[in-house]
Amino acid sequence: MKWTTIVFVLLLGCAVTAPAQMSPPAMATASINGKKLAISYSAPSMRGRKIMGGLVPYGHWWRTGADSATTFQTEANLDIGGLKVPKGAYTIYTLPGAKEWLLIINKQLGQFGTEYDEKQDLGRVKMTLAQTPAPVERFKIELLPAGGNKGLLKMTWERTEVSVPITVQ
Repeated sequence: MKWTTIVFVLLLGCAVTAPAQMSPPAMATASINGKKLAISYSAPSMRGRKIMGGLVPYGHWWRTGADSATTFQTEANLDIGGLKVPKGAYTIYTLPGAKEWLLIINKQLGQFGTEYDEKQDLGRVKMTLAQTPAPVERFKIELLPAGGNKGLLKMTWERTEVSVPITVQ
């Protein structure tokens, strides 16, 4: 009797402490013109789901990742697609669409990804939208130096790629 009780308790403990299927933490970093930029986010996977226009609905703001809000830090003043972004820390959201995406730079920090206050927006800019040649299983954000003071912020998932130019001021 004691043996079965011990096994039951061990199995119950394993079931309770087994991690839920979480999106792993991810980081995109770059040095552009000697200044560090960093984006911290959680990277969800497709896992057979319809993503764009499904899990990520068109016409509604998206946390741009999973779990906690995606954060962006810059050591320099930036121009992101025409939006002046002073050095500091921000939250990134996006507004996905079938034909157009907007990048949202928000001044609020520390919130969970489903908490969005539009009144805290620093601004919004259009992103270039393209289709990837092959499906991308896990959501990915990249900061890509492009020479001198230029760079690119790029996001890919499913068959969607969006990007916006960055210039260090």
